Amino acid sequence: EDFLTLIFKAMMKDALNSSHPVSSSVQSSEQIEEMFDALSYIKGASLLLMLKHYLTKDVFQAGIEVYLRNHSYGTAQSDDLWDSMNEITNGTLDVKKMMKTWIVHKGFPLVTVVRKGKIISVQQEKFLYRVEPENWTSDASYLWHIPLTYITNRCSFTHCTNAYLLDQKSGM
Repeated sequence: EDFLTLIFKAMMKDALNSSHPVSSSVQSSEQIEEMFDALSYIKGASLLLMLKHYLTKDVFQAGIEVYLRNHSYGTAQSDDLWDSMNEITNGTLDVKKMMKTWIVHKGFPLVTVVRKGKIISVQQEKFLYRVEPENWTSDASYLWHIPLTYITNRCSFTHCTNAYLLDQKSGM
């Protein structure tokens, strides 16, 4: 419950146009300090949980083990974690490409799901809680690779979870 409260607080902050990405290049030590705020940590943790759920616990764990083995007693960059996950998925999913959309964009997407008969369509757009005119920038180019999981009435939740990667503005 406490973690959910923290997530919702971070989402409120991240939904403002004045937010910042989880990862960006910096030129000064002051910029580094600004990057390591509650938003970065909580959003980062949420993104790792999202990835773990999408990849499954065992695949995610194996990716973490590869990452730790490859970078023990050394330095690492954020891409190194995604590369380790790619190693485990054997090219079936470009984890780096997917996760880059989450860490280089500020904010998060709003996914709209519409059902017409047996057809389900989904659409994404950047969610903004409140537009601050002095900080407003056009976000029309924002596109996330959103891992969606769902079940149908033919399955129980634990035995038949389906996955879909929304990597365009809309899909079916």
